Amino acid sequence: MASTTPTPQDMTKRPDPLTIEVVELIGEVVARFHEDYESAAADHALTGAQARLLSLLCLEPLPMRRLARQLKCEPSNVTGIVDRLEARGLVERRPDPADRRVKVAAATAEGRRVARSLRESLRFAGEPLAGLSEAERVALRDTLRRMMG
Repeated sequence: MASTTPTPQDMTKRPDPLTIEVVELIGEVVARFHEDYESAAADHALTGAQARLLSLLCLEPLPMRRLARQLKCEPSNVTGIVDRLEARGLVERRPDPADRRVKVAAATAEGRRVARSLRESLRFAGEPLAGLSEAERVALRDTLRRMMG
């Protein structure tokens, strides 16, 4: 059975037209998702950065430096975002159970409710994906997982 893993020699070849089309479509999907996400965040009186930070904190409490790394921004920016979310009761600061000298940010119950409402209000998830059958959505999910390694 032939290997499907590209060799270094294959990697120097120009992409074929189908691959280029797929890459362009992925770019369009990402742009459309970001546009919808920003709009849904605004509907919840959040900036896109605030919504992304809140979503991360719904997964687990995180220290500011790790949040900054995940959001690809400066820790001082994260501090400001957390301050604004904390003022709205969506986030709270807590001592890190592993190191009491470190503070972590954590979503409050209200923050988790707002994040869930935001996710559920994304038109992008409802419109284009709703047109796919369950089998197509499973195949798309599995393909995306393979691409992400």
